Parts: sequence; C-alpha cells; structure tokens
Amino acid sequence: MRLMDHVEATFIKHFTNGNRTKGMNILRPKAKRERHRLTFSTGFLGGCMFSLIVALVAIIRTRNILQDEGQKQYMNTMFPLYSLFGFIVLHIIMYATNIYFWRRYRVNYSFIFGFKQGTELGYKQVLFVGFSIGVLALLCVLANLDMETDPKTKDYQALTELLPLLLLIVMFIVLILPFNIFYRSSRYFFLTCLFHTFATPLYKVTLPDFFLADQLCSQAQTLRSIEFYICYYGWGDFKQRKNTCRDSQVFNTFLFIVAAFPFFSRFLQCMRRAFEERNIEQGYNGFKYMLIVVAVCLGIAYEVDDEKDRQIIWRLLGGITSAMAVVFCTYWDLVYDWGLLNRTSKNPWLRDNLLVPHKEVYFIAMILNVVLRFAWMQTVLDFNFESMHKQTVVAIVASLEIIRRGIWNFFRLENEHLNNVGKYRAFKTVS
Repeated sequence: MRLMDHVEATFIKHFTNGNRTKGMNILRPKAKRERHRLTFSTGFLGGCMFSLIVALVAIIRTRNILQDEGQKQYMNTMFPLYSLFGFIVLHIIMYATNIYFWRRYRVNYSFIFGFKQGTELGYKQVLFVGFSIGVLALLCVLANLDMETDPKTKDYQALTELLPLLLLIVMFIVLILPFNIFYRSSRYFFLTCLFHTFATPLYKVTLPDFFLADQLCSQAQTLRSIEFYICYYGWGDFKQRKNTCRDSQVFNTFLFIVAAFPFFSRFLQCMRRAFEERNIEQGYNGFKYMLIVVAVCLGIAYEVDDEKDRQIIWRLLGGITSAMAVVFCTYWDLVYDWGLLNRTSKNPWLRDNLLVPHKEVYFIAMILNVVLRFAWMQTVLDFNFESMHKQTVVAIVASLEIIRRGIWNFFRLENEHLNNVGKYRAFKTVS
C-alpha cells in the first residue's frame, strides 16, 4: 500500500501537475457501467434465435421439404450459402465464451491484445453481435426454404434467391462503416489486423495479427463459401438454383488458393519472426503450417480431379500428409501453445502455473484437442456417410474445428498471460 501511495503521488506530481482527480482517473479508470438494455437485447435475440431454429426444424419435418426431389438441389446450392453465417455465429459465440472465462480467471486479454482501454467488448456485447447475425440469417432461411417457381420458365424469384447475398452485403457495409456506431473502434481494430494478415509478411507480427490468422485457419470453409457466393451469383446460377461452379476451371483453381491462404499466411508470419528474432522454434512452426498447406492442396486435388486412378494417389498422399500434420500440430498445441505435457512440473503433465483450479479441465481439453484434430482429417480424406448429405458432413466437421479453436484460444492466452511464451509484449503481472 505504501508503494502504491508513493507511485500515485509521483505520477500526480509529474504527469498531471498536481491534479489528483485527473491523475487518479488515469491510474484507476472506472469500469464501464453495465447497461440493462444490452443484457435484455442479448437475451431477447438469443431467445429469438432458439425459437427460429425450433421453427425451422419443425417446418422441415412436417412438410418433408428435404425428402422430395429438390433436397439434393437445395443442399448443393442454398445450404453452403447459409452455412457461412452459421460458422460466423458459432465462432462469435466461442469468442464470447472465451471472454467470459478470461475475465473469470483474470486473464488480462485486453492488455495482451493491445485493445484501447475502455473500448474492449465484453462477452454480452459480442453475443449481441453474434445473435443479431444469427436471427437475420435464420429469417432469410425461413423465407427462402420452399420458394415458388414459375411453371413456364422454371425460374426462382430473384429477390428471394438474393436474400443471402443481400445479408452478406449488409454485414460488410456495417463492418466498414466510418461512423462512430456499432462498436467502431473494435471494427477498425479487426480490419487493421485483417489487412496485416492479408499483407503478410510486410508488417511486424504482433499477437493480434497472429491470433486472427489462426482464427482464419479454422474458418477455411467460410472462405470457400465466400468463393462460392462469387461464383453462384456472378455466373447467374441463382436464377435456376443450379450449381455449375464445379464445372469451371477458374473456380477449381481458386479453391486451392482460398483453402491454403490462411495456412500460408501463418507460414509467412512464422518465417518473418524466425528471421527477425532469429528464433529457430518459429521455423519449426512455419514447417507445421507448410505441411498443412500441402495436405490441404492434396485434398482439393482429390476433390476436383475426376480421374479415378489419380484420385487414389491424391487421397493416399493427402492421408499421409494429413496424419503427419495432425500429429505435429497436436504436439505443438499442447507443448508450445498451452505449455502442458511437462513431466517435471509440480502439476504432473501440466505446467507450474495454472489459473483454472480444477486440473481435470486441462486433461479433458487435451483429449478433446486430439479428437477434434483428427476430425479435421475428414476435410482432406472426404469420408462418405450414407445417412448424411456431403454438405452436412462438411458443415459438422467445420463446426467441430471452430469449437476446437475456441478451446485452444482460452489455454493459449492463459499461457501467454502467465509465461509470456510468445514474447510479443511484457505482461503486467509478475509470474
């Protein structure tokens, strides 16, 4: 207490010209006041989203919409368009959950990320954004589920078929709005990190940039969905609700680029840090991402190649490289990113410093990480399940990868908070 009093007196004397009120406002900023309106709106939208999901399932079951001849057509065209919003909402919910537990266990995430003080979003605000997107997307799905067609031309109504595109455009406009509404500072921070990720390795790698690039690695299916949007609406397939994108050589070529981009971006970030910091561990980390790039490209080659003899070769090579990547990535996650599996630790197979008092949580998280890592291999090996449509399997696997990333986020930042393992910045608390 004497040390704190001395620091406060020194700061007030030299930095605020003896103005104690101003000095204390800087040293001890007041926490943002929670507003009931935000809590109510978040809960209301959450309830609406749940009700719309129940209504959607009920309509599909009672009308047998997905049992008729249009089922395959719908799953190959409209489902990929709307699943994009599902992936985004799920990732936002996982991030909000991370914020809740970071605050509960006093992980100084706002300082680690470098958020401007007082502008960081709480978990309720993040959930509000996610639930808003979810409600709008589900309303579009219900409006677009079983549309009438012109019996002469067989054309679908253009306005209703454009609903997912219009929703995506609205989201993009809100994201880039220059006005001081809809959490402008957070949107600007996100766009800056996104630009740095796309411009890798021209900028020095900071923790938010690397963290966002890792999130994009788990949203590879979302990036592929955006490419599908461009093809589906750009080629005019939406007027007949047909999917001819796979017949385009340009589309198939860009599949390789879009699917491999986030992993290649992380590779370039690792290489910049390896040369800049002369850290050999970053070179090993870069090799890990290059291995994933090879595995993903082989999986895409298997997916787009119609020659059965070559498909066997692509699948075999993809399986081998995927298995290598999964083993390497799992080891890196647990040992380097989480700081676990330490035999000499005072907490056997964990690390010396733990924030979560229940040690079994760490072991459960490690097991889930391994299981969900191997589930990711489905995106490369392309196993077929007779009871489920291929697009359904893709959506489930992509969702599992997003959940795995959400679990990874908490333990990665906990390790950074305790041990500053990334060496991105000093930390306020002494470990």
